[in-house]
Amino acid sequence: MSSEPVVQLRGVRKSFNLGAPNETEVLHGIDLTLQRGEFCAVMGPSGSGKSTLLNIVGLLDRPTQGLLSVCGEETTTLDDAALTRLRGHSIGFVFQFHNLLGAFTALENVMMPMLGDAGFPSIAMAARAADLLDRVGLSPWRDQPSSQLSGGQQQRVALARALAMNPALLLADEPTGNLDTHSANAVFDLLRQVNREQGTSVLFVTHNPSLAGRCDKTIMVVDGLVVGPPPGALAS
Repeated sequence: MSSEPVVQLRGVRKSFNLGAPNETEVLHGIDLTLQRGEFCAVMGPSGSGKSTLLNIVGLLDRPTQGLLSVCGEETTTLDDAALTRLRGHSIGFVFQFHNLLGAFTALENVMMPMLGDAGFPSIAMAARAADLLDRVGLSPWRDQPSSQLSGGQQQRVALARALAMNPALLLADEPTGNLDTHSANAVFDLLRQVNREQGTSVLFVTHNPSLAGRCDKTIMVVDGLVVGPPPGALAS
């Protein structure tokens, strides 16, 4: 595994309602490094700041203070257009709710990030989307509207979509939270396969200690601070 970090946070703080009487700081100085190819579970109680942390790492929100580097690029001074480009080419997202376009087919949903980047569809895009759906075991359903797929199938489409731009970093926010045990294990196994075969770094938010135990390391977020691995967890 390369020693080059794909994500580095130094003293990252995040406050909401800045300057207002109800100003609230949610993250209180996060230091975190994710190496290339690392698969890291993020655990913690509800409201601890896990999703806020992922939104900042995913360049969906800006830190109030601190430094954030993604793929070697310091992001806190980038403008919105530069952040959008970096996010689109370097980061894939899989959320608890798949956020697919129900009227569009599985293939069309997977093509969306590529279409957004290029501005027009192409045969190459369709071929890559078809290949990704094959990798997640959904070739027979490629032309099915996503609204007609099962929950597990929809989440696999969401994973294929997240991989469309071949990102260096994959952010997964409770992607198995709404799935039965069999489907949850299948989605996790696919994430692990992508991580091992492509060297994609993964931040995997979960409340499931069994799945967290299958990651390279686990960090615990409590009250807006990284407090280390939970007892008995693997930390590298």
